[in-house]
Amino acid sequence: MPFARIDLVEGKSADYRRTIGDVVYEAIVEALGAPKDDRFQVITEHPPENFIIDPTYLGIVRTAECVVIQLTLNAGRTVEQKRAFFRQVADGLHERLGLRREDVFINLVEVVKENWSFGNGEAQYAA
Repeated sequence: MPFARIDLVEGKSADYRRTIGDVVYEAIVEALGAPKDDRFQVITEHPPENFIIDPTYLGIVRTAECVVIQLTLNAGRTVEQKRAFFRQVADGLHERLGLRREDVFINLVEVVKENWSFGNGEAQYAA
């Protein structure tokens, strides 16, 4: 059950934002093996002065168009799955939106299964 938070600078169209969400969701299903219909995303735009991205960290040149994607997911994916996810998202955003691959920042936060409640005040995944 990955939960995606997607942040970007304000001023993009609803279609642009929806496409980002679609690309991330498709990669979650295909590269990380999440079930279809397991789509939970929050997409937030920020004024430029509140969206601070280092323009050259690790020698990667980023622009103001940078998109930050943070995924909270159950622990257990392989490094290969994670790399495939990173690549599929960066390539998909480049192909579908023209977003530079350098402007795709992704962070994965792994948690144990009992840290989720999908409603009703229950821990559905807890043993």
